[in-house]
Amino acid sequence: MRIALELAKRGLGRVAPNPAVGCVLTQNNQVIARGWTQDGGRPHAETEALDRAGNRAAGSTAYVTLEPCAHTGETGPCAAALINAGIKKVVVAMLDPDPRVNGGGIKLMQDAGLEVLSGVCQEQAMRVNSGFLSRVETGLPLVTLKIASSLDGCISTKIGQSQWITGTEARAVGHFLRSQNDAILIGSGTALKDNPTLTCRLKGLEGTSPIRVVLDGKLRIPPTHKLVQTAKELPVIFFTSTNALLKKKEHVLVLQRSGVRIIAVNEDGEGNLMIVEFLRALGDEGVTRLLVEGGASVATSLLSQKWVDHIFWFRSASIIGGDGTPAIRGFGIDNLSNSVAFSRASFRQVGNDVIEGLERRR
Repeated sequence: MRIALELAKRGLGRVAPNPAVGCVLTQNNQVIARGWTQDGGRPHAETEALDRAGNRAAGSTAYVTLEPCAHTGETGPCAAALINAGIKKVVVAMLDPDPRVNGGGIKLMQDAGLEVLSGVCQEQAMRVNSGFLSRVETGLPLVTLKIASSLDGCISTKIGQSQWITGTEARAVGHFLRSQNDAILIGSGTALKDNPTLTCRLKGLEGTSPIRVVLDGKLRIPPTHKLVQTAKELPVIFFTSTNALLKKKEHVLVLQRSGVRIIAVNEDGEGNLMIVEFLRALGDEGVTRLLVEGGASVATSLLSQKWVDHIFWFRSASIIGGDGTPAIRGFGIDNLSNSVAFSRASFRQVGNDVIEGLERRR
């Protein structure tokens, strides 16, 4: 099952809105075939493994990280495919919460006489598919905040210089994070300051760049911006306010002709775009995993309102000082009991930097 879980990770950032699944077929305790969900969500992991095994699949045991589907979508049910291939035993890590499945796959296989064991490495499987689970259960994507700061928590100097706070190795990890998420989000301030493309530039993973998303409540981003200029090559979504959409109709048309999708959401009492609305809109777009790269305003808003599920905090060994730009602005918290609490999940040194993984306490 651990092999199947590692295979499942290959689909992260590539298969939304489908889950990333891994499947391993064994015969006499020897692996005879492997499969994982392919780009775009099809073929499924079970189909891939069965195709690779061919006639050898008969009488084998299948290890699958998610309950095989029991419904007919673009392809037939994977549970039926396992039955028809002559699989004798299926080991499942976790049930599929999708209402179209939710135990139906296991029942179908059991009714056909297959031995089914479920719950093996369930916690690890839920972690791999945390984005899929979030979207199925809440309609919202899993939100991961990535921060790159100095040792004292600054993301830039007093004059706004930020390239590069962390080293080459850490930045490569950051690009790998992009490849594992369905969409990447920044605020208009960061977009205007850095003029980024927000693509994955790791060799061999160039085709895994996420949907680029910008919160631009006042539609300030010009048609000459790199994101606009590349919108026909890789999807770009601008979230803005209804007011800006009405006031800047000509600008909107120019952006749309360039390939930018513009979605209007309501503003909160402080004039900021309502977080739940743009998160739900991304969920409706099929996004299961959202990577947020800042800047400080966006990070502060998401954290203070407790929308962040995971944090990857990249810290250099340099100190900028108190006149630098803090990664997170004030929450206005008086009591420690009201702080936004996270648990440490991972810690690693990369070059001269460290990367700390944190998960929000539920």
